[in-house]
Amino acid sequence: MISQDLQIVLPEIFLAIFAMVTLVGAVYTGKDKTASLLTWVTAAVFVILGLLIAVNGEGTRVAFDGMYVDDAFSRFAKVVILFSAAAVLAMSQEYMSRRGLLRFEYPVLVSLSVVGMMVMVSAGDLMALYMGLELQSLALYVIASLRRDSVKSTEAGLKYFVLGALSSGLLLYGASLTYGFAGTTLFSGIIEATGHDISIGLLFGLVFMFAGFAFKVSAAPFHMWTPDVYEGSPTPVTAFFATAPKVAAMGLFARVAFDAFGGTVGDWQQIISLIALLSMYVGAIAAIGQRNIKRLMAYSSIAHMGFALMGLAAGTVAGVEAMLIYMAIYVTMNIGTFAFILSMEKDGQPMMDISSLNMLSRKEPAKAWALLFLMFSLAGVPPFIGFFGKFGVFRAAVDSGLFWLVVLGGIASVIGAFYYLRIVFFMFFGKENDGLDVKMNPVLWVALMGSAAVVLVGAANLFGIVPAAAAAAQALVN
Repeated sequence: MISQDLQIVLPEIFLAIFAMVTLVGAVYTGKDKTASLLTWVTAAVFVILGLLIAVNGEGTRVAFDGMYVDDAFSRFAKVVILFSAAAVLAMSQEYMSRRGLLRFEYPVLVSLSVVGMMVMVSAGDLMALYMGLELQSLALYVIASLRRDSVKSTEAGLKYFVLGALSSGLLLYGASLTYGFAGTTLFSGIIEATGHDISIGLLFGLVFMFAGFAFKVSAAPFHMWTPDVYEGSPTPVTAFFATAPKVAAMGLFARVAFDAFGGTVGDWQQIISLIALLSMYVGAIAAIGQRNIKRLMAYSSIAHMGFALMGLAAGTVAGVEAMLIYMAIYVTMNIGTFAFILSMEKDGQPMMDISSLNMLSRKEPAKAWALLFLMFSLAGVPPFIGFFGKFGVFRAAVDSGLFWLVVLGGIASVIGAFYYLRIVFFMFFGKENDGLDVKMNPVLWVALMGSAAVVLVGAANLFGIVPAAAAAAQALVN
């Protein structure tokens, strides 16, 4: 019944109505005068919605004849997406207000992109998949170029739009091939059509769709947009790009791999393994020469997506569980790191060169130590939580016989540790210079210190997400 279907998709409907109502309301109440309040209200709505999804969902429910799936996997991804989006909005309010960038459209566009992400991770049909993907992407194209007086921001939005259109074309072509050879757009029908022996037409459809997904997670060799967009976008927008959309795209990747092509793991395992390997090495090696911390974090994200994809490549319940835990840890580390990057200023101007961190430990020891914890965790150094994230995906890959990928991934992790440790070196042993201003607003301080505490203390039990991740993986791989 339609009433039951609408009840299942109620979180998405509520958030979409909230975005449209706030859009109309802001137009009639002074536009940008309400932007600060609207940003905080939107962040609060995200948190409340995330909590409701976390505590109320159980079992698996299907709406619209299989086009939408509400299960433990989608709920886990939605909670991470909503909480990370709320954190970024809270961190960005003061930064964007001071620079005249906080317009009422910003939280509205973030809300609409989050609706798209929620549809993506619950998609049970190729058409629902594409609708969610494009709703997310169209909103992100706009906020990437939000700083209209900046050539770099405009360039970032344009590059993201053009290359995003290319990836959408690849994805649509793959979807059309899949529909042509499977005779249906439903994932449940596609998996029946593939069975355990995939036809050449479906294999081509799979490859083209995976290429489109790889673009969305900024995995090599479809990563070319990432450094320029990260550098050119306003820093809070970059923080958003580095968190919630990554979780949504990785969730969609896993959803299609298992729900639509779960019977042919051996075929797509090779594709994902190659993408994971390329991503790890492109991210690890290209970041070494970066002086701009936002570009460095772009290549860092490429490498981390490679490690997350290693868990997906395992093709098992343990692999999906490890991937979900890795993504939750990755988001936590990035929120703390970008909280610090947002505070990197000198005389009111952003300072993105890593040399500006020289001897930060003398002026701001607490901030320096917090960033050290985050850098060590990103590098995968024990006993920080990032080590356990990598250990989980490595173990899942070994159990699936991907020894070669684990060995090469370990080497990439060692290479990548260089640029994280270089930041630590600058903070504690660099040359004395004017450095950064020491002030930091309370929200950024809480985000930085909270994330640093989690990466250290949370290693004891991975901050309690293991049972939820295990249930989510079991719901997907059944």
